[in-house]
Amino acid sequence: MAKINFGGTIENVVTREEYPLEKAREILKNEIVAVIGYGVQGPAQALNMKDNGVNVIIGQAPEFKKDWDRAVADGWIPDKTLFPVEVAATKGTIVMYLVSDAAQKTIWSKLKPCLKKGDALYFSHGFSITYKELTGVVPPADIDVIMVAPKGSGMSVRRNFLAGTGINSSYAVFQDVTGRAEERTIALGITIGSGYLFPTTFLREVYSDLTGERGVLMGALAGIIEAQYQTLRKNGHTPSEAFNESVEELTQSLIRLVDENGMDWMYANCSATAQRGALDWRHKFREAVLPVFDKLYESVKTGKEAEIVIDRLSSPNYQNDLAKELKEMRDSELWQAGVAVRKLRP
Repeated sequence: MAKINFGGTIENVVTREEYPLEKAREILKNEIVAVIGYGVQGPAQALNMKDNGVNVIIGQAPEFKKDWDRAVADGWIPDKTLFPVEVAATKGTIVMYLVSDAAQKTIWSKLKPCLKKGDALYFSHGFSITYKELTGVVPPADIDVIMVAPKGSGMSVRRNFLAGTGINSSYAVFQDVTGRAEERTIALGITIGSGYLFPTTFLREVYSDLTGERGVLMGALAGIIEAQYQTLRKNGHTPSEAFNESVEELTQSLIRLVDENGMDWMYANCSATAQRGALDWRHKFREAVLPVFDKLYESVKTGKEAEIVIDRLSSPNYQNDLAKELKEMRDSELWQAGVAVRKLRP
């Protein structure tokens, strides 16, 4: 492993340079990787591995026709590389459990009997294992249990792979029966196209992931954007002006500078007026939201967030309720202004 200095803390990470694709292929050469679920992460990880020379098959319930048809459209062949879930899981020596967290609870009783001694059960999220009292997912004692968790959506995992870059991933070994669990994990991480891999545990991954998604990555981001947009609108600014100041400049300019060189570099390369105001107000925003993040983390840690997820997603009306929530967001003035602005981009 490479020792990297992260802001004064030395961490061990796995890089492509020290763990080349050829090495990963050698480790996986006798494995059949069964990707269970062709929804969010499944397509990206399966296609990336396939392109990297790994023997991959897909397990997807045919009754979920949209996902089955998508798999066929992507080149997976029924009865050859595309099978019902239990058939694929029985054929696989590494079973990648990439259905949603709620679905993992639902189909676990069907999947578990398909796992054979020495197999590896792979996750991309620590949810089902960490909250086993809620999910009922308790793996057999004679298999490896491993995880690679890309720090991005399935769409980004595939898009970055095709662009020749990658998405950074965390990895963990929960159960090592074969003595090969870690090498299997890292090899899979490399072949799905990870930029680099950093170690974690199933518990730490799910705590950080649920906090991040509800916080900066999605929940807090959307909430802060909405608050600023509303403030500008009620003070007489037009939708176009409010959207450009709240979203467009963030996504099309500033966040790209942060990505390339860091926040301090972005601050140093904006106007003096913006720089001074941002430096002063960041402290106020941090102190205002820190109690919210503390409350959020505690809700994740106690399992409350997991309970909410399982309860809501188990509702027969969930998809209809979700569609209404997303429609409300999509039809809001803020995001309709965004539609207009995007059409005006050169």
